Amino acid sequence: MSAHIALTMGDFNGIGPEIILKSAHILPPKSIVFGSKTVFEHYSDLLNLPMRPDLDWRNVVDVKKGDIKTGSLRTQAGEAAMISIRAAVESCLSGESIAMVTAPISKEAISLAGYDVPGHTEYIQRLTGSPDVSMILATDTLKVGLVTIHVALSSIFTHITKDNVLHRIVMLHNALKRDFGIPSPKIAVLGLNPHAGDGGVLGKEESTVIWPAIQESHVFGINSTGPFPADGFFGNKTYEAYDAVLAMYHDQGLIPFKTIAFHDGVNVTSGLPIIRTSPDHGTAFAIAGKGVASPDSFQSAIQLSIQIHKNRS
Repeated sequence: MSAHIALTMGDFNGIGPEIILKSAHILPPKSIVFGSKTVFEHYSDLLNLPMRPDLDWRNVVDVKKGDIKTGSLRTQAGEAAMISIRAAVESCLSGESIAMVTAPISKEAISLAGYDVPGHTEYIQRLTGSPDVSMILATDTLKVGLVTIHVALSSIFTHITKDNVLHRIVMLHNALKRDFGIPSPKIAVLGLNPHAGDGGVLGKEESTVIWPAIQESHVFGINSTGPFPADGFFGNKTYEAYDAVLAMYHDQGLIPFKTIAFHDGVNVTSGLPIIRTSPDHGTAFAIAGKGVASPDSFQSAIQLSIQIHKNRS
């Protein structure tokens, strides 16, 4: 198998092309950048960032220079981003690439382009035919998994069932062993309600749903503990005693994670037949084209994708 990494352009009006150009030097030789060569030539000239000549700048979508409206929301950019993702997935499924690293997309732009998915994770799940996927936000010192991902707050309670929480504990445990090389992971599980329900005064999901799921996970030999009140758990740095944290919903896990590790955090999609990582930030339209975007999270995503491949091998 090759050692090529597949990268996707992301929304070409955001910082995706810039952080790819700034990260090219750490890529394995002949890695493939899926997108529009015109886009990369534009940002290379604009920001004085060279295009590494031994990489495969693969033109999978035709973008004219006049279509590039840096910092703006455009249907064309949403369409181009999704075409790039599809091409990278196919490269990984065929064995041409060992992993894919995705630059940020705009959920609004892909919606304008007619895609009925909330984002990267669900689209890649659909393309790979994966029955279930999970999101893990990771650094060397903190890993956060989620029970629900891109779900409206008004719908979260319908997804917090014992079976679903148990399933996410098992998925997180398996990913920590397989992808991160942790032989006996310790998992902390957060509560759903303020103060983890405060003994049932503020909600009963902790005692009727989350605690039973934790107990059942022990039958499978999983070392999980909780449910913990989310605010105090992060405020007191209790997470430092665990290999990973399972949050009940998107913002409960991602707000503290990004506060702690915004510049080097990586998003890993578990449950796929391929390896996919991404930076933990968005398109950053406000700073696009100014040359000030940090490539740190994207470079961490590249390095982690290679490490996961080694761990799985």
